[in-house]
Amino acid sequence: MTLEELRAAFEAGEIDTVLVAAPDMQGRLMGKRFHAAHFLASGHEETHCCNYLLATDMEMLTVEGYASTSWAKGYGDYTMKPDLATLRRVPWLPGTALVLCDLLDHHTHAEVAISPRAILKRQVARAREMGYDAMAATELEFYIFEQSYEALRDHGAERLTPISAYNEDYNLFQTSKEEPLMRALRNGLYGAGIPVENSKGEAEAGQAEINIRYADMMQTADFHVITKQATKEIAHGLGKSVTFMAKYDHRRAGSSSHVHQSLWTLDGQPAFLDKGADYGMSALMRQYMAGQLAHARELTALLAPNVNSYKRFSVGMFAPTKAVWSLDNRTAGFRVCGDGTKAVRVECRIGGADLNPYLACAGLLAAGLAGIAQGMELEPEMRGDNYQNASAREIPKTLREAADLLEGSEMLRAAFGDEVVAHYTRAARWEVEEHDRVVTDWERKRLLERG
Repeated sequence: MTLEELRAAFEAGEIDTVLVAAPDMQGRLMGKRFHAAHFLASGHEETHCCNYLLATDMEMLTVEGYASTSWAKGYGDYTMKPDLATLRRVPWLPGTALVLCDLLDHHTHAEVAISPRAILKRQVARAREMGYDAMAATELEFYIFEQSYEALRDHGAERLTPISAYNEDYNLFQTSKEEPLMRALRNGLYGAGIPVENSKGEAEAGQAEINIRYADMMQTADFHVITKQATKEIAHGLGKSVTFMAKYDHRRAGSSSHVHQSLWTLDGQPAFLDKGADYGMSALMRQYMAGQLAHARELTALLAPNVNSYKRFSVGMFAPTKAVWSLDNRTAGFRVCGDGTKAVRVECRIGGADLNPYLACAGLLAAGLAGIAQGMELEPEMRGDNYQNASAREIPKTLREAADLLEGSEMLRAAFGDEVVAHYTRAARWEVEEHDRVVTDWERKRLLERG
């Protein structure tokens, strides 16, 4: 929507509420609900939020150890600057529109360096300076449960009942049972101007996937966070719940968010395509992938940001354990898709559904651009069952290990800046610290009587 289209919708009585939102460190939408009249009068210019929104954990705790803000600094404000190019209707909420915001320093109005949208914007701008548009799409998987969030909170999450009783991968009969949710989601996203392609059953009981059309990388990240919000809100309205946990049950497959990427020239040509080369992969694509492989371990904390994320990396459940590349091979961390066509691209399969898309895309793009800038040579393709390849590069096994690799990444420090790397290293280490101090149900069941 344009601002004038919003004004017309307000005057026609169609829209009365505008959600003004910014993605936080975890990729959640945080913000305010404006009366449309006030948004049209002045709210479209700016509003404000507490700067702790980029220094909290999942529980919204004010975590110590961040340079950007603290009790000593008084937890001041950020300016929320609506990006009116993202203004859209929200069909699944009555009378509502949504706009995403950039976070600015309250005094200088410079973009906040640690804010997820700013981090990705800088990498997209670097690509354009090199002569390329960065394109991407994220596949988003999640589980659907019969119970509402409230029922699970009141009666215990151990009573989770997936909406289906068996693996529903591509199963049209089984997915018919969840159509009240998935049809509403597809149509809601389409009505919000998000180019939804399809939904499908995934490879577990109660697991679904939603796919949005390839777009420029910033749009893709925006589409991703809105899609997660829509999925939760529509499910809640139907008395169901969903989870984007990377691994909600050790007996079940995890939920991923594969990131497909390619570069295109500024005049709209596929820079990854060379029809005369192996698999149609241009020298530029090979350099881009070489950069991602060289820095894959350093990027993992951006692709797998929670302690739980690492439980997804298990043999035989379609999540990779090795950061290698292969053609159309789902056991590799990086898969070449669309070989020989203008759609040739690299799919990073490492990320879980719990990733922040701005950080994941920014990290992957930074690594790819580093490969191009340094003229890196792509290592040989790994074929066959990469789970059994003992010599292959391992994906970090824990968030603790990934945090150390993130902190030590010279490539990310050069691309993001020391402030950003330190900030997200602290976020990762806080998650580890919180996990380390908590006694789990597994420990109680194992040790309460027998120990």
